[in-house]
Amino acid sequence: MPQKRYLMTPGPTPVPPAVLAAMSLPIVHHRTPGFRAMFEKLLASLQEIYRTANDVLLFTASGTGGMDSAVSNTCSPGDRVLVVSAGNFGERWLSIAAAYGCDVQELRYPWGEVPSPDDVAAKLAEIGGAHAVFLTHSETSTGVVIDLQETAARVRPSGALVVVDAISSLGAVPCDTDAWGLDVVVSGSQKALMTPPGLALASISPAALEASTQATSPRFYFDWAATLESQHEDPPVNPFTPAIPAVLGLDVAVSLLLEEGLEAVFDRHLRLGRAARAGVKALGLDLFSPDDDTSAVVTAVRMPAEIDAGEVIADLFTRFGITMEGGRKELTGKIVRIGHIGYVDVFDVTTQLAALELVLAEAGADVERGVAVTAALGAFEGVRV
Repeated sequence: MPQKRYLMTPGPTPVPPAVLAAMSLPIVHHRTPGFRAMFEKLLASLQEIYRTANDVLLFTASGTGGMDSAVSNTCSPGDRVLVVSAGNFGERWLSIAAAYGCDVQELRYPWGEVPSPDDVAAKLAEIGGAHAVFLTHSETSTGVVIDLQETAARVRPSGALVVVDAISSLGAVPCDTDAWGLDVVVSGSQKALMTPPGLALASISPAALEASTQATSPRFYFDWAATLESQHEDPPVNPFTPAIPAVLGLDVAVSLLLEEGLEAVFDRHLRLGRAARAGVKALGLDLFSPDDDTSAVVTAVRMPAEIDAGEVIADLFTRFGITMEGGRKELTGKIVRIGHIGYVDVFDVTTQLAALELVLAEAGADVERGVAVTAALGAFEGVRV
């Protein structure tokens, strides 16, 4: 039979059949009454996902497009900004802010370390404040999820805008946009929102909106004013032709999340993280990501020194049809990342663990056989085994 395929990366993630079905319907025009009514419902549902009363803007782009919009709409060339970076996607904030001519101040950590709210507050004081602070909620390159609530609280007295990359965290772990005082929260369709790549999202606070009226950075496609004008029509519409099938799919996906209930969704991801960590440790492997419940998005696993992670990943794909990801840049060849966000259950996690066990054992690694799946299932159910 044709080889079965398993998509088990931290993005893109598996897509529910109902979402795929919605995306396979005959194409419709984005300015027809039916589509606009659906779009209005989707925008309201996204406010529930974001836990915000503010506008959520939708762009046809990857999550990086949302990040681009956050910088270009809130910053002018020369504005001092603070970027907190502890991995690949923190580095992306640095690159985007530099591209728009910001005076970029860095608070950089070794990859795998967890940024500290105290450090962020101290750095702000050291540099004399900033126009905006750019944070990465879930750094999927390392498996680190920061304490966003406390970090935002430490930034707020400075008056800086709090701008967050929640591309992999939104819909997986709590992100209370309004309650935590987050000014811009960027996300994307292809992670915990269970939709194929192609849509970027950005919630904007009144302070961020006011900043956008003063910012002088050039923008056109990602101009918030143009998007807001169209989304405030009755019923709303996108200013440009959107990725219509992806929008239809996202509407179904967020409905599924809200039907499950956000607290239940967060609990599921927390328990999937526990399962992954328990299985990894049962194999005798070391975790690279933190060994606690903050690691609910992706679990990063150190490979034995004599094993190349790239070869493990290639073997998993060739032999078992499993797509997993390794490390980037300085972590290339050193870690394997187990994805467990979105349309994922505990048996997806155990499939990854069982295959990883087989590949590592056959590569000569000293791993304990036959225990990872049992440990993972026990941790997921809260049972000590």
